[in-house]
Amino acid sequence: MSTGEGATRGAWSWKRWSTVGAAVLCGLAYLVAGLRGGDHTFAFVGLGLMLAIAVLLLVLARTSETVAGLLDRRDERINRIDGDATSFAGMTLVAAVLVGFVVEVARGQDGQPYAALGAIAGVAYVVALVVLRIRR
Repeated sequence: MSTGEGATRGAWSWKRWSTVGAAVLCGLAYLVAGLRGGDHTFAFVGLGLMLAIAVLLLVLARTSETVAGLLDRRDERINRIDGDATSFAGMTLVAAVLVGFVVEVARGQDGQPYAALGAIAGVAYVVALVVLRIRR
């Protein structure tokens, strides 16, 4: 193991903890939403699932260079892989939203919530283009 790998695996930066914390917060949000909506199964399964993911991230960060790199964001190569994977996932989701919209319209519906999701994606894309263009 090189010095860089050891530093990546050993250092527990706030970025690593923020990702784990986000998983815990999502679980708590599921708990609150489920209890408020009267769906106790969703509440506790959602919380349990997100807590399991948080623990899994902690365990994998100690054994996987990729997971550690994704959590601490110091490895440029892994950051690029993450960016490409995020782009692919985003484009797949946009395609699914567009297909869902077309299917709903073909069924005589108004296309909601697909139209709203597509609009959000489109606005986010344009805002990102403008902000990234200004920054670079």
